[in-house]
Amino acid sequence: MNIVIFGPPGAGKGTQSDFIVSKYNLFQLSTGDMLRQEIKNQSEIGLRIEKIINAGNLVSDETVSKLVENIISNKKFESRIIFDGYPRNLHQAKALDELLIKYKQKIDLALNLRTKLETIKKRISGRFSCSKCGKIYNKFFNPPLKIEKCCTENSLVQRNDDNVDIAIKRFKTYEKQTEPVLDYYRKKKLLKEVNGESSIDKTNKEISDIIDLIEG
Repeated sequence: MNIVIFGPPGAGKGTQSDFIVSKYNLFQLSTGDMLRQEIKNQSEIGLRIEKIINAGNLVSDETVSKLVENIISNKKFESRIIFDGYPRNLHQAKALDELLIKYKQKIDLALNLRTKLETIKKRISGRFSCSKCGKIYNKFFNPPLKIEKCCTENSLVQRNDDNVDIAIKRFKTYEKQTEPVLDYYRKKKLLKEVNGESSIDKTNKEISDIIDLIEG
C-alpha cells in the first residue's frame, strides 16, 4: 500500500507518519530528509542541491522527482511507501502518478489531518523543549510535570520561529498550496479526512480503521 499524508505545520503529520510506518511496516519518504541526506553524502546531485539552497532558491520539481524515483524504483520499497511532505503541488502530484504507473504501482490512500488554525497556533506557539534532555512539551496540551527535575522552567527553550505570526503564515501558505492537491485526490476518491484535533491515540485509531478497511 502506498499512502500520501497531508496536514498543516503543527497538525501532527510527523507523529502520525511514524505510527503508520511502525504499525504497517511502510517506508517513510520525506523529500526534506532525502535532500539533506544527499547534501550530507556530498553526492553529485547533493552538491547541486546544496548550491541551490545556499543561493536561497527552491530545489526544482524535476530534481525532487529524480530522488523520489530512486525510492519508487527500488523493489525493497515497492507498494509500501508513505509520502510525507510530497507532493506539495499539483504538478508534483501528477508527476508522482506518472512515476508510480511507470513502476506498476499506485496511490491507494490520501490522508488529510484536518486541524483548525486556532489549534495550530497553540501547538506551535506553545511548543517548548528542554535544553538539557531535548524532550518536547506544549504549555497548552502537554506541560512538564512539577515532579520532573530535569525539565524545569529554567531549562525550557523555544525556537524563534515558534510564534503565532509565523504559525498563521505557515497555515495560510499551506492551505493555498495544498488545496488543489487535496482536490486532485478527492476527485480520484482516494482522500480520507482525519480529525487532527483529537488526541494522538484517537487519531492513531481513526487512521488505523481507515487503513484496515482498505486493506480488507
